[in-house]
Amino acid sequence: MLAQLLQDISLFRVLHQIDKDLASACRQAGCPFCNSPLHNAPYTRKPRGGPDCIPEEYCVRQSLCCSKEECRRRVLPPSCLFFGRKVYWGAVILIVTTLWQQNPRNYSINMLARKFKISRNSVVGWIDYFRDVFPKSSGWHRLRGLISAEVSNNQLPRMLVDSFLKSHTSYFQVLVKCLECLAFDHVT
Repeated sequence: MLAQLLQDISLFRVLHQIDKDLASACRQAGCPFCNSPLHNAPYTRKPRGGPDCIPEEYCVRQSLCCSKEECRRRVLPPSCLFFGRKVYWGAVILIVTTLWQQNPRNYSINMLARKFKISRNSVVGWIDYFRDVFPKSSGWHRLRGLISAEVSNNQLPRMLVDSFLKSHTSYFQVLVKCLECLAFDHVT
């Protein structure tokens, strides 16, 4: 069920709208360095792993730039579509890692890499990230207090997905909610 969501354009439409809303809220808050107004400064990305017919407007990373000449610093709002600098859609990373954790016998790293046309090294890197880096991140520590104590750090992101599945009716909603929560870990 999760894997089919990667071909659903409406998922990317929803995530794109959330990103626009997050950027708008960030813009209204002003520059975090000097409090000056922020201007839109989006840029195009070439993310991998999604549907072939995805609209170009969804491939835009929302970004802001300070209006004050002496500052001009860039501000990247949280993003549900993109995981930091990774070249794959955030949904791809979350789904592939979750599928591997749910059933590693049926979803071996090699099988997932072939199925989603991803390098084996990328899949291994994502697994390592959720096992070693993410549980120590400030984003996870902020989120940890809002998540059920049943969610184990050594089974992320699968247990996060399972936790949201208890309170949402569809995998679509669960995936969106997880990506919203994870967005704040990749703010730079």
